[in-house]
Amino acid sequence: MKNSSTKPKGATSYKDTAFGIISRSKLLKFEIEGIKKGLEYISSIVGKDKYTSITPELIRKLHEVSFGWIFPQWAGKYRKIQVTFSDKEAPQYFQVPELMANLCKDLIERLKYLPSKAKEEYIIEVVTLLAWFQYRFVFIHPFQDYNGRTARMLTILILLKLNLPPIELKAEKEVDRKQYITAMRKADEGDYSLLEQLIGEALSETLLSSQM
Repeated sequence: MKNSSTKPKGATSYKDTAFGIISRSKLLKFEIEGIKKGLEYISSIVGKDKYTSITPELIRKLHEVSFGWIFPQWAGKYRKIQVTFSDKEAPQYFQVPELMANLCKDLIERLKYLPSKAKEEYIIEVVTLLAWFQYRFVFIHPFQDYNGRTARMLTILILLKLNLPPIELKAEKEVDRKQYITAMRKADEGDYSLLEQLIGEALSETLLSSQM
C-alpha cells in the first residue's frame, strides 16, 4: 500500500482525524496547535537527566504528543505503509526501525566530536550537523505524516541541548517551502550547502537577536 503526496493541482485534500473527516484548511489550526504542544514537550524535557540523548523512543513520543490527539491511530508510531514525498519513494517501511536506531546512534557520536565552543568553527560544525540530521530524518520518513515538522522540532531540541537558542526554519509559506524542498533535493545529490545556508542564516539571526 502506498500513500502518495502528489495531488492534482488545485485539489482540496481531506483527512480522517479524531474530529472527523476535515479539509486541509480546517486541519491547519490543529497542526499549529500540535506544533505548540510539541515545543512545550521539548521545553519540559530539556535539561532532565532522563533525556541526555535523542532516542527513537523520545522521537516517537514527540510525534505522539504533537499529533496523537489529531491522529490517534498512527501518530507516534512508525509508518506501516510505503510513502512518496517530493516525487521520490521513502525507504521500505520495514527498514524504518533500524534506520532510526542508527540515526540516533550516529547523532550521539557526532555530538561527541563537536569542537569546543571557544573555537571559531563551532557554529559551522553545529550547522553542518543539523543539516545532516534534518536531511536524514526526512529521507527516512519514519512517520505517516509530519516528518518535516518533527525534524524541525528535533532541530530545536538539539540546539537547546547545546545551550544554543532555538531557530525558526520557515517552511510553511509556499515560497519558503519551495526553497526548503530545493535544499532537500540538493542534499539528495550529496550537496548540503543550501540546507546549511538556510539553517545557518536562521541561527545567525537568532544569535544576533539574543545578543541585543
